[in-house]
Amino acid sequence: MKKLFVVIVLLLFIAAGYLLVAFNYSYSDGSRAGYIQKFSHKGWICKTHEGELAMTTVPGVAPILWAFSVRDGKVASQISQAMGKRLVLHYKEFRYLPTTCFGETAYFVDRVDITDE
Repeated sequence: MKKLFVVIVLLLFIAAGYLLVAFNYSYSDGSRAGYIQKFSHKGWICKTHEGELAMTTVPGVAPILWAFSVRDGKVASQISQAMGKRLVLHYKEFRYLPTTCFGETAYFVDRVDITDE
């Protein structure tokens, strides 16, 4: 019985260490510019903010859609208020998250800049 307890505690420490690394060290970070095409707060149990950024390079060319997630409520509010304006979204990419409860994509936006055209 004591060995089983030790194994369970060891597995919990390993899982906690994995989550600590997965959430604190990003694979990459960068910025993308475009117009918000879709932004919603969705999920049955784990509510997340999810959106799509339409990145256009030349007028008249079909935009490239980029899906992203937002953890911070303040950033989500800024994005909602800036719908229809050209934005630059700063993001961090986190790979191998254990569930979609934290966001449906690997890209998490942490800052919004509205560009003046």
